[in-house]
Amino acid sequence: MAEAEARDVLRGAVDLHCHSGPNPLAREFDHVEAAQDGARLEMRGILAKSHHHNTVMDLLAMADRLAGVSTPIFGGIALNSWAGGINPEAVAMSLRMGGRAVWFPTLSSHQHLAHPPGRATPSLVELPNREVTIYDDRGRLLDDVLRVLDHIAENDALLSSGHMSFDEARDVFTEARARGVRRMVMSHPNHVVGASPANCLELVELGAYIEHEAGAFDPQGGIKWDPAVLHEWIDAVGAAHTVIASDLGQRGRPMPVDGLTRVCATLLERGVPAADVRTMTGANPAFLLGVDTERPRPADRRLTAATTASSEEETSG
Repeated sequence: MAEAEARDVLRGAVDLHCHSGPNPLAREFDHVEAAQDGARLEMRGILAKSHHHNTVMDLLAMADRLAGVSTPIFGGIALNSWAGGINPEAVAMSLRMGGRAVWFPTLSSHQHLAHPPGRATPSLVELPNREVTIYDDRGRLLDDVLRVLDHIAENDALLSSGHMSFDEARDVFTEARARGVRRMVMSHPNHVVGASPANCLELVELGAYIEHEAGAFDPQGGIKWDPAVLHEWIDAVGAAHTVIASDLGQRGRPMPVDGLTRVCATLLERGVPAADVRTMTGANPAFLLGVDTERPRPADRRLTAATTASSEEETSG
């Protein structure tokens, strides 16, 4: 019964973190199959993420196969060593081709590379990789970081902090907000990133959202964290500032719709209101992906003066 209710709540959801293929790492399905899966819930959008390449190229090559699928799927670029690191030219190309997102370093971030081996990305194959920094020799953000942020602002695209540390994310988000970036997200703060709820509330004050991954809390997802942890994070940061995405697509793991359904069913059973689940899986990621143009107006006690001002600026602008 809970899963049936969850499917109803998830109708029209947006998945901000789908690891469909092609990819150097083994994938369970490709981008077309991801969109077909999303159509089961009449999803309004999916974001295809690769740590290794610009997924917009894949989607353009698959345009004929995607033409008959009702759920749209979008791409973007991650600024790891395989894309040239902090590469403004690669970002400009991806966004001009229709990309919706730019991930700052994930597998090439210092935070990821310093994570205990075998725990950060269990399925990672041995590929040449190098650390990508966002700072110059004096500890300031690189000029290329500023150029990348300008491209994101000009295209009203999504900025993700990737797998960077909280301090790095705060530096980038602070500058991004000053340069007019409206859509910002930190993924899985309690995995690799090492951010606390208090840290994340600082990012919320800058207008950012905090994303958690269904694949980590689904008993069939592989990582198998206690859903109570997710519930605690939602209570601490607020549904109005939280996103739940799948982070699925890896070989041997569930389809995104199934993982999201099981995790959201568990949240509903734990007493999380259906309206909050819809906000976290629908309204918030729809804004971040650009499916909706305006930021949802949160009715949440954790709403700060800074996020209120941000929302008012966007509405007046």
